[in-house]
Amino acid sequence: MDNLTPEQRRRTMSRVRSKDTGPELIVRRLVHHMGHRYRLHVTRLPGKPDLVFARSRRIIFVHGCFWHQHQNCPAAKLPASNQDYWSSKLERNRKRFKAVQDQLRQQGWKVLVIWECETKDQHHLRERIKSFMKDGGNG
Repeated sequence: MDNLTPEQRRRTMSRVRSKDTGPELIVRRLVHHMGHRYRLHVTRLPGKPDLVFARSRRIIFVHGCFWHQHQNCPAAKLPASNQDYWSSKLERNRKRFKAVQDQLRQQGWKVLVIWECETKDQHHLRERIKSFMKDGGNG
């Protein structure tokens, strides 16, 4: 059972952001300091990618571990209440993103997904981004 009233839950959920999240800002700062320039949330591309590097045809998505169900991540744990709702909602998120990734790759884009939990290790994150931007390996 939910330990918040419907009004408290509504207020909490209304503050969940889809862009300019903490992990996204960390990645943006790091990429900028590395000397790369990018566009944000390009609406003409499937999935409105978080960072778009048009010249090199590379895209970075910064995903929340819960919302995109990062495998084997403690932050991806389903809530105890209303599990049917959450499991179907989060599964739809995963399927939708898989389709978005497939579309982007078919259009010739290289895609890197950075998980929220990965933003805590700045050194490793920098190395992943550096490798992705250099060789374009899919992350």
